[in-house]
Amino acid sequence: MDARADQLRHQRATIPETAEINALRTSRTDLDNRARDARIVVDDLTAEQEKVDADVEQVKTRRKRDRDRMDQGLISNPKDLERMTHELESLERRISTLEDEELEVMARLEDAQRDLDGVVAQVADADEKLAALTATRDEKASAIDAQLVDVEAQRGPSVEGLPTDLLALYDKLRAQKNGVGAAELRQRRCTGCQLGIDNAELAVIKSTPADTVVRCEECSRILVRTAESGL
Repeated sequence: MDARADQLRHQRATIPETAEINALRTSRTDLDNRARDARIVVDDLTAEQEKVDADVEQVKTRRKRDRDRMDQGLISNPKDLERMTHELESLERRISTLEDEELEVMARLEDAQRDLDGVVAQVADADEKLAALTATRDEKASAIDAQLVDVEAQRGPSVEGLPTDLLALYDKLRAQKNGVGAAELRQRRCTGCQLGIDNAELAVIKSTPADTVVRCEECSRILVRTAESGL
């Protein structure tokens, strides 16, 4: 029963979905970092676009003001009129430059937003996979836990009446010997270390009373004698 319990605990600790979940969580963290960086780029470009848009509107407003003054005949001095004409030409060039910058920023923003959307979609996909894997892992873990409860329930009555010092020795050996504190002596071989026992030692074991604890000389485990021991 102890061996079965150890097997179940090992199964629980090595449920395949657990490793997949850990790997996916690691990649999920990387995706979060990428999404954060992509969002910063989008925010920066959005702010840059808003600034360029404001600059364009500001220059267009100035151009409209100058045109309105010229159209209304408010400028009559030829030199002032010439200066205003040159200024309007300069404003047109400035608007053209700013609109080019505006288009370039918009293109970069579209690319950045597309990158961000792609990473966000990957995050959502990872979350969906994590949810499915976690549900499967928890279902398997619950089934194993139920078996463990059953094994432990059976173990309780089986140790009743055993000497406390013998149980203490058994538990100590289990901790030292990979979970195997007692091993069957079968066909003159210790099933704990899988080594054969020589005839002289077998003779000693055979003459030892049935209620006396016998231990393997090679691995120190408690030897359990049965009709299959070959004594």
